[in-house]
Amino acid sequence: MKHRSASALLFSLLSLSLTAQVAATKAEVIPVNATIPEDPAIQKVIAPLAAEIKASFDLPLVQAPQGVFRGRKGEENLLGYWVSDVMRKAAQNVIGAPVRFAITNAGGLRSNLRPGQLKVADIFELMPFENELVVVELTGAEVIEVVKEGIVRRGGEPCSGVKAVVGGTPEAGTYTLTWEDGSPIDPKALVKVATSDYLYGGGDSIPTLKKGRKPFTTGVTLRQMLLDECGALAKAKQDLLPPALGRYTIPEPIQAAIRDKKFKL
Repeated sequence: MKHRSASALLFSLLSLSLTAQVAATKAEVIPVNATIPEDPAIQKVIAPLAAEIKASFDLPLVQAPQGVFRGRKGEENLLGYWVSDVMRKAAQNVIGAPVRFAITNAGGLRSNLRPGQLKVADIFELMPFENELVVVELTGAEVIEVVKEGIVRRGGEPCSGVKAVVGGTPEAGTYTLTWEDGSPIDPKALVKVATSDYLYGGGDSIPTLKKGRKPFTTGVTLRQMLLDECGALAKAKQDLLPPALGRYTIPEPIQAAIRDKKFKL
């Protein structure tokens, strides 16, 4: 017993000594900028790789004469609509069955697609993450709740397959969700849903998505999915055009209340 106590005391003293030494050492911030000279040996190694990557990023993809934009100050997120449409289409191709609904997150779209010739680099800037396409099953009631959560949190996350109408007042909002053709959503029906592994895992506070049943990870990254879609459009000699407006109808007073975190639905 005495031996174990002495060992424990020695360990404690050593820990305190090391802690004191670390605490006494001052951190030094070294800025990484043009003043740091390049290492010729390292540059010799990476130069061929850098050239190859640049050449790949400069490859042309497809024409986008109007561009596709995320929207600002209440405008609809047409870029998000396009991404969610491609997710839904890609998911259907992978599983060989209808996918009724798709949802992505506006925060994951990091740049707009400017008008003109799109290159590989443009898609990497838009989607720099390695998020993968996932297919799950939700009930109609859960789809309604998923879209509602996106509205309350951020004024509506980009979706495919549905139309949402928000009304009422900021203090007592109303909400209607239908399928894209205007038909009602059966709360009890099970439907296939395309999303990202990030959202399905609980990212961006859409908790109902985590209830998804029979999750199937396609192995396709969202970035590769978009690159493939651009390639398919170019092969068909078609331009990349923005989707139509009208998936979300939300009056400006309610949009303002959502931004101010004062909207109740």
